[in-house]
Amino acid sequence: MELSEQSEPSLGVKIGTVAATFAAGWVAQKLIKVVWEKATGHDAPIDLDADDIPIVQAITFAAVTGGVAVLARRLARQGVTKAVDRRAKNVSVV
Repeated sequence: MELSEQSEPSLGVKIGTVAATFAAGWVAQKLIKVVWEKATGHDAPIDLDADDIPIVQAITFAAVTGGVAVLARRLARQGVTKAVDRRAKNVSVV
């Protein structure tokens, strides 16, 4: 049972994707924080609207965070779909 582009994902795929996305987002957030602090020598911004954060830094942080979020979400969805497809192939129909 492969998940095609036109078919509706099953409930298991939807739930798995949500769980995997939350986990991937949490890991990505921690990774971004560590990398940002190592690269810039400053704490990762919390409030991008704060006046003490330069606009270039706020835009850069927002772009990096958004890009990583999209990547994490796509990888999580692909991983869950592949896992469900592998499991479906291994389960025999009685």
